Amino acid sequence: MVRGELARFLRDRRGELRPVDVGIPAGGRRRTPGLRREEVAGLAHMSVEYYARLEQARGPRPSPRVLTAIAGALRLSPAERSHLFGLAGANPPAPEGPVRRVRPHVADMLRRMPDTAAVVTDASYDVIARNSLADALLAGLDREPNLARRRFLGLGHFESSAAEEFGHIAVARLRASAARYPRDARLAVLVAELRAASEEFVAIWDTNPVRTPGHRTKTIDHPTLGPLRLNCDVLAVPDVDQQVVFITADPGSQAARALRQLA
Repeated sequence: MVRGELARFLRDRRGELRPVDVGIPAGGRRRTPGLRREEVAGLAHMSVEYYARLEQARGPRPSPRVLTAIAGALRLSPAERSHLFGLAGANPPAPEGPVRRVRPHVADMLRRMPDTAAVVTDASYDVIARNSLADALLAGLDREPNLARRRFLGLGHFESSAAEEFGHIAVARLRASAARYPRDARLAVLVAELRAASEEFVAIWDTNPVRTPGHRTKTIDHPTLGPLRLNCDVLAVPDVDQQVVFITADPGSQAARALRQLA
């Protein structure tokens, strides 16, 4: 039964892909939509006969290496990749590291919100995209884009009244990321740096905090505009392990007027 479900999943996913999705010229008319078996086999660097047996539920149980190649050929999302390994009765290897690229439509969304400061952070708390208002509000992102490093090493140009709470949130996320990406050298260097330089970071880390993103209100002491009471909301993008952070002000408030001035 599992082998049949695996074969069905492969056929369905192949049928959903267009040649242009994987960089193959479309060429002439095709009798059926989707990729051909030989195209998937070529992208996965395996024989057409072997891949055909998998789709016909006749092949042997594929190895993790083969499944990884097929997942890449079929452009599977992280969730689909996990599903593929589950159907094959295999454990997926740990990912190499966090996704540090922003999808174009997410970056475009940031630009379309002139009254909202918005940033995208990866699993290591690097700001990998932001809009112009966030640049003005969170001064110094060009010099130091990592929010955890800014928080624990005092590298930001202002402090938040909710700094203690954010410290626990940041450590909880970094602990989870370190467990999820054990082979990512960049993340390991960040954690080691924070442990060596911040006793507060070590103390929070040792408590193994559990925090989830959500709505919070905080007062930010801006270096030129003074204290600003702002709303912070986090939208998780789970399939790439990223978060979009929206910073807004209540309509008609002094903070709203200050954000318009910054914009």
